[in-house]
Amino acid sequence: MVADHLKRLGYHVQTGVARTGVIGLLEGAKPGPVVMVRFDMDALPVTEETGAEYASEVPGRMHACGHDGHVAMGMGLAELMAARRDEMAGTLKLIFQPAEEGGNGAEAMVKEGVLKSPRPDVFLATHVWNERPVGTVDVSTGPVMAAAEKFTCVIKGRGGHGALPHLTVDPIVASAQVITALQTVVSRNVSPLDTAVVSVGSIHGGDAFNVIPPQVEMTGTIRTYEPSTRETVLRRVREIVEGVTAACGAEAELEIQSLTPAVINDSAVAEMVRKAAETVLGPERVTSGERTMGSEDAAFFMKEIPGCYFFLGSANADKGLDAPHHNPRFDFDEEALVLGVAILAQAVAFYLL
Repeated sequence: MVADHLKRLGYHVQTGVARTGVIGLLEGAKPGPVVMVRFDMDALPVTEETGAEYASEVPGRMHACGHDGHVAMGMGLAELMAARRDEMAGTLKLIFQPAEEGGNGAEAMVKEGVLKSPRPDVFLATHVWNERPVGTVDVSTGPVMAAAEKFTCVIKGRGGHGALPHLTVDPIVASAQVITALQTVVSRNVSPLDTAVVSVGSIHGGDAFNVIPPQVEMTGTIRTYEPSTRETVLRRVREIVEGVTAACGAEAELEIQSLTPAVINDSAVAEMVRKAAETVLGPERVTSGERTMGSEDAAFFMKEIPGCYFFLGSANADKGLDAPHHNPRFDFDEEALVLGVAILAQAVAFYLL
């Protein structure tokens, strides 16, 4: 659908990038900068409960984060800019990306050469945001979304009968102490003026009420903005896991997997997007300072290309459209899509028209 739409508008289209990704190139009448705009496309393993006439008909598959709206904005932007192709001095590069939620879609596209032929000079992206009312946006400089790590920790002890704990090395007790100690990483090792998150999301061990298991496995996430904070947090997590388990007479195997870098907005590009948003909405509806400890793999593009990722208000409580992202009842006010297209088109125009 996306590829066919772009072809009808005269874009040069490449499909099958990172399996299902699409690239659309629109070259202007004159040479100039290359502006890349990215739209993620994937859904989530959630069963929809909105009751909307356009609700997902597939159990366990739902656009619970608004990426269907992002695709719609991309197709709208494609139409607007195709109509002004003869005025353009430069190239518009539209990226329709798979697998943002899995955290590897952008990285896979980069590995397959999406930042080449031609190499973008500027990167733009937005996200419908139900934490803000429709008709507002936030455009900030610096970090706006966090770097994300996943950790897996296996604590190994010596199992045995629950009535004879003195003959065991209890990995449940050790894991409980590790979890408690991890809560000191942010409160005692990170400056109150900075921020970080260390959260344990799962813990599994044992099958019977009267058996101390031989091991416990836990998983969790680490979120940071600044590289120096990340280094501190990762070091302290390792030290705590190793030290606490050793003190309990147990052993630990810790694996920390880096998922995405932080999303860091370039100040010059953010200023251009801010001007575009103020042109469309008025200065009073454009704020700055919105940040979240959520992660976003657009960071892989923004590590290479100066860019801006901004939050597009999409909630409307009066219409009952204010459920949070990733919720079975998530939906948004579609007026946000009209405004998002207008802001992106204005920002692109600043560079290419």
